[in-house]
Amino acid sequence: MALDIRRFIQRFIEEATDHLPRLRQGVSALESGQRDPELINELFRSAHTLKGSSRMLKLVPITALAHSTEELLSALRDGTQAPDDSITSLLNQAIDAIADQVNRLAQDTPPEALPEADAALCQALEAAALSQPPVADDPPPNAALAPPAEVVPSVLSSAASDLHLSDTVRVRLDRLDDVIRLMGEVLSGHHHLHTLAAEATSLSRSLSPTQQGRFSAFSRELKDSVLTQDTLMSDLHDRALQMRMLPLGVVFDPLAQMARELGRSLGKQVDCRVRGSEIELDRQMIDRLSDPLIHLLRNALDHGIETPTQRQAAGKPPRGQLTLEAWQDGGWVVVEMRDDGAGISLDAVRQKALAKQLISEEALDALSEPETLELIFLPGFSTKSMITDFSGRGVGMDVVKRTIVDELSGDLKLSSEPGKGSRFTLRLPLSLAMMRVLLVSVGGMTLGVTAPFVAELVKRTSDTFIDAAGQTTLILRNEFVPVIELADLLALPRTQTSSDETLLLVVHQRQQKLALKIDALVDERDMVIKALPPHLRHLPLVSGMVSMGRNALVSLLHVPVLIERSRRATQRLPEASSSHKSHHILVVDDSLNTREIEKDVLEAWGYQVTLAENGRDGLAKALAEPFDAVLTDIEMPIMDGFALTARLRENEGYYHKPIIIITSREKEADRRRGIEVGADAYIVKGSFDQNNLVETLKALLG
Repeated sequence: MALDIRRFIQRFIEEATDHLPRLRQGVSALESGQRDPELINELFRSAHTLKGSSRMLKLVPITALAHSTEELLSALRDGTQAPDDSITSLLNQAIDAIADQVNRLAQDTPPEALPEADAALCQALEAAALSQPPVADDPPPNAALAPPAEVVPSVLSSAASDLHLSDTVRVRLDRLDDVIRLMGEVLSGHHHLHTLAAEATSLSRSLSPTQQGRFSAFSRELKDSVLTQDTLMSDLHDRALQMRMLPLGVVFDPLAQMARELGRSLGKQVDCRVRGSEIELDRQMIDRLSDPLIHLLRNALDHGIETPTQRQAAGKPPRGQLTLEAWQDGGWVVVEMRDDGAGISLDAVRQKALAKQLISEEALDALSEPETLELIFLPGFSTKSMITDFSGRGVGMDVVKRTIVDELSGDLKLSSEPGKGSRFTLRLPLSLAMMRVLLVSVGGMTLGVTAPFVAELVKRTSDTFIDAAGQTTLILRNEFVPVIELADLLALPRTQTSSDETLLLVVHQRQQKLALKIDALVDERDMVIKALPPHLRHLPLVSGMVSMGRNALVSLLHVPVLIERSRRATQRLPEASSSHKSHHILVVDDSLNTREIEKDVLEAWGYQVTLAENGRDGLAKALAEPFDAVLTDIEMPIMDGFALTARLRENEGYYHKPIIIITSREKEADRRRGIEVGADAYIVKGSFDQNNLVETLKALLG
């Protein structure tokens, strides 16, 4: 059944009116002399989005203008052209021409009645990109191309506007946002009344008996009134937020048909399975999720799913499978897109990253496999050898990461297995409008951390910390967690304290954890999140702000950036010895922190280290290449350490290779079982000492 694109025109108009001011502001910045590469990237992405959106809706004149504009911006981005007066003049003409077409659409001009794109302007834009003079008689570029069935954000999110007018009323989103913002201010003020009621109760104790009686009655009445209002205030705000919630089906449901159409345009067959479309997200999240999903879909179809002939040659069914699934996980919504295609070639990623000079060879060699895969999210990265109208420009995957991590305060994980497919996992907060926030005090400042990133709050004495490769570390339930002063990360003064106990805020992102030393927990409550004003949006460590009442604003820390900064701040020990460089060690543990810390310890002593995230992964890597020793945890998903050790001992290559179990299990029965399955040593994490590990390895390796 053909998609009725007419009902999506209004959403395109809204999208275009969002991108056109960005284009104007960006070109104005170029005219003023700014040459920031990210500025040109933003211009390119806006033109690219308008081209894709208009093409899906068969708005051919707009597509032609946006395409030619994109060509010139691509030349600016690649550095083959530099902005000058003639180029910025052409860009302004193109923006004006696109804006004129959009205005005609807004005035109910049918798409087929739009005037043709200015051929001379399109030609001039593309000639400027190539530094060639225009030829007047040439036809307008791409004006008559049959538009492929591309999926665009406006299409994916616009189904939200397809409502039954009999039982609904249309409300402008900005007006609804104003209501929610005002409700947030009211809640902040109401919370301050709790503080005043508590102060009134305390004050009554200092009064005379006569005054105390009257004041106590007033204090109780004030407290009761505040508590009575709590439920009503909370319920009112929840209902206001629910008015913005929409099911993910708004984004998901059109994807199956669109995936098939895109597949056909590429000569591929694909089935798209959609699950969890009933899960609800804030409308603001829904709108901004559309763009990343279209880029992931294009990536899966262009780079992942093979042609029927290629799939049959690889022993696969001719039809590729693409699955889009969502589920709720605590305060998060998880959206996963996976395919059963060719997977991502690590070698191709490495070669392209070096060829594009996105990373040095030395830095590339130091990356783990997951870190190497994540290079695809860099701006300008593409493994396509040829640029086509569909892909190869290096725009797309950087949009995914920027949107999910930076704009939506979410998390993005990529995994891939050659020949079996790729999996992109997006973790998103339910809403950006209101979230549970922990307020903490550090270096005399109050700062906030949103609850989805918080693992726990613990107190520890200094003697419970260990030193692992020069990094202060806490062993927390079978896991090594790096400990760092939050004040140091933020360049704030440390607060002196006489207590031997340290308060630690343990934050996490995926499998990474970090224990932050803080001074005190100030409060924990649901708070309205305020977006950063434009002049502060360049601050990577701050994701937003919350109001404490009385016009006091508190910055929210962006945990993913905080974890990355702490990793860079960690100082490794210098190599203590070079005599072990020939020894290759396999470290198997499901905790990323534990793997990385053990890797740091071993590399500091000159060992070469490979990491595996569970027993099955460890077994596959151990059988794929020889290792001189294996370090493994016990408690892991899929295959535990006992099973891994037993399987390795069944292999001739590991009859006599050292296998060391490092675990938090202290029971004698576990030690005996470790010996029974063939382990050479059993180290308990609670008594972990890096010298003990190194000495054990030295003894076993001879």
